[in-house]
Amino acid sequence: MESPGTVLVEGESDRLAVIAAMRRRGLDPDAYRVVAMGGVTNIGRHLRELTAEREDVLIAGLCDAGEEGVVVRALGQAGFGTALDRWDLAALGFFVCVQDLEDELIRALGIDAALTVVEAEHELGAFRTMRQQLAQRDRAREQQLHRFLGSGSGRKIRYAPLFVEALPDGALPEPLAGLVEHLGRWGAG
Repeated sequence: MESPGTVLVEGESDRLAVIAAMRRRGLDPDAYRVVAMGGVTNIGRHLRELTAEREDVLIAGLCDAGEEGVVVRALGQAGFGTALDRWDLAALGFFVCVQDLEDELIRALGIDAALTVVEAEHELGAFRTMRQQLAQRDRAREQQLHRFLGSGSGRKIRYAPLFVEALPDGALPEPLAGLVEHLGRWGAG
């Protein structure tokens, strides 16, 4: 089965979170190409390759607010429009996370529920130890958890889909929910 389109995300943790969100919404992730670009700066190359394959290619994606300009420039260079704002990006299928997807998931889940997931993974002790570090002591627990996710090898990759799965029904963060809704309109899965 040919994929109706491609979803471009920064890294593997984002890719796994998108796949988990697709499953939650009843979409078959195998019917789509969800590509971890290895960093948002690779978006231009991916867009060039995809538009060279098919002129009418369907492309969507997720990015962090700090990298929104990179995505806007790349989409402009690929012929998707210039001077794009967030509304334009959403219409094209590109959704922007406030800080990053991990931040969105922590806020949507809530710190206590997120820590329940960490506890189920037997890492609550490691989180508590990290909280005692001088650089972490005065930070909010949400910020500490965000740092914790980025501090262990593969931790973001492991937790992203777990956090999506732990969300209550209807609680997907707005950028992720918008992306999955957009994908549903592509007519696959």
